[in-house]
Amino acid sequence: MTLNLPTPASPLRIGTRGSPLALAQAYETRQRLSDAFDLPQDAFEIVVIKTTGDNRAMIDADRPLKEIGNKGLFTKEIEEAMLSSDIDIAVHSTKDMPVEQPEGLVLDTFLPREDVRDAFISPKLNAIQDLPEGAVVGTSSLRRRAQLLHRRPDLQVVEFRGNVQTRLKKLADGVAECTFLAMAGIRRLQMDEVPATAISPDDMLPAIAQGAIGIERRSTDSRAAEMLEAIHHTETAQRLAAERALLAALDGSCETPIAGLAEIENGRLRLRGEVLRPNGADAIAADQISAIEDGPEMAREMAQNLLQQAGEGFFDWR
Repeated sequence: MTLNLPTPASPLRIGTRGSPLALAQAYETRQRLSDAFDLPQDAFEIVVIKTTGDNRAMIDADRPLKEIGNKGLFTKEIEEAMLSSDIDIAVHSTKDMPVEQPEGLVLDTFLPREDVRDAFISPKLNAIQDLPEGAVVGTSSLRRRAQLLHRRPDLQVVEFRGNVQTRLKKLADGVAECTFLAMAGIRRLQMDEVPATAISPDDMLPAIAQGAIGIERRSTDSRAAEMLEAIHHTETAQRLAAERALLAALDGSCETPIAGLAEIENGRLRLRGEVLRPNGADAIAADQISAIEDGPEMAREMAQNLLQQAGEGFFDWR
């Protein structure tokens, strides 16, 4: 059967949130599909969808994300648009995606992963160790908050939410000495002017799936499945299969400080995981290696070991 390729008159509709980073990721997806099938860019339509999370984040800009809702707040309307066939595929930051998709949707396409590291952002300082005692640090991430307080309990951490541009403005306004972003976002937005210093995963293990673009589709859409297969990156998928299995087994949410990173070296998969008390008082880490195909099973075993070490009430917020 000949693949029914999209045309400018009947484009493939790509759903996305409207932030500059989300749009950059949608444009990258469009470019890869255009190149893979030798199609003009107007054979694809970028459809911006405002989510409940975007609206709530704007209204409640100074409230922690855990008080507003879970990750699904930023995907609900996009997924509803796909289920109703208003869009054909959706482009997401995989780290923001729940580990389970709604019935009828699948997240099974991943683009080559960008830099996984966190970035230390400050106009005056170069690293966490340069922060003076009692310095004010801005972040909306419970993971980063817990990791920082575990290493530097003297720091004061304030809520610092919003897209890249919003957070940089807060920093320029002197709300905090520094903030943190994902290196992947800085690179995708080509923001070379940002005073960013990459942090080694040995010093700050990143969020699960950080730096990876995931593309969601309807499970019954064979055309989308075949087109997306042409731009799917197998190694990224193998790494994320382990990381997201770890997250699922830990029952990760926006209220749970969890970090994890899978890497493939010499045909083997190395998985590092970390869970922390929300106040940073304790951290439990694990580091294991397995065959690539055994990554998800290793991740589930790692999660059980971490939970057993953590004990009841480890993730309670206080």
